[in-house]
Amino acid sequence: MTFDPFHIGNVPVGGPAPFFILGPCALESEEFAWDMARSLKEIADRTGIHFIFKASFDKANRTSVGAFRGPGVLEGCRILGEIGKELGVPVTTDIHTIEQAEIAASFVDLLQIPAFLCRQTDLLEAAAKTGRSVNVKKGQFLAPLDTVNIAGKMRAFGCEKFLITERGTTFGYNNLVVDMRSLYWMREEGLPVIFDATHSVQRPGGLGGATGGDGVLAPVLARAAVATGIDGLFMEVHSDPANAVSDGPNQIPLEFIEDLLVKLIAIHHASH
Repeated sequence: MTFDPFHIGNVPVGGPAPFFILGPCALESEEFAWDMARSLKEIADRTGIHFIFKASFDKANRTSVGAFRGPGVLEGCRILGEIGKELGVPVTTDIHTIEQAEIAASFVDLLQIPAFLCRQTDLLEAAAKTGRSVNVKKGQFLAPLDTVNIAGKMRAFGCEKFLITERGTTFGYNNLVVDMRSLYWMREEGLPVIFDATHSVQRPGGLGGATGGDGVLAPVLARAAVATGIDGLFMEVHSDPANAVSDGPNQIPLEFIEDLLVKLIAIHHASH
């Protein structure tokens, strides 16, 4: 079973090579977002990849109540929309409520449903009915084939341009494990599959009041996923992960991303 290829802006889904969703975890500031977007656009142009810029306007599921959240939906989506228009790249961000779906759809090309909300039927319906493409992250609590039911909801709501993202499965306390078989199984069901290399190495709540992670393993899992066969790869990237306001332990340093992309492209060509 296969899906009909489609585009998110100028990025092909289901083409001969995977595309990339890249950007920082959070919209820390407008200047920071522009710096990251410009840097990643230059790298994308040099490496010849198709890329979507990602950043979150609200980190709504932080471990600690006092943790950084973000600029909010209106300001955050304004920034993303302006970045997308000026740089000529599609942009994406997370939404958490029905109201945010309509607002974000006016500015961004791809709506993302967080893993914890992947079964929220009303949110999926609201995202689908905006007419935008939708990326649904598979919950840490779901088996791979449970995503068939998510796909059924999206199609029932009239959305055929959706993606399913693998981002690890809860394994004991404060740990996630990726079963690479899930990438194959979900694609066998005719679903366009994204692999989230950075959230897959999280240790949720592993630092007590914050989420930890094994960022050094993100490139390792990314290489394995590309060899397995995927439609897209999601990686959070930061110019200074040690001082990031959110998810620093898992983000890939900007200085390393170009070399990693070159290796991933080579692996794809060697494997397919």
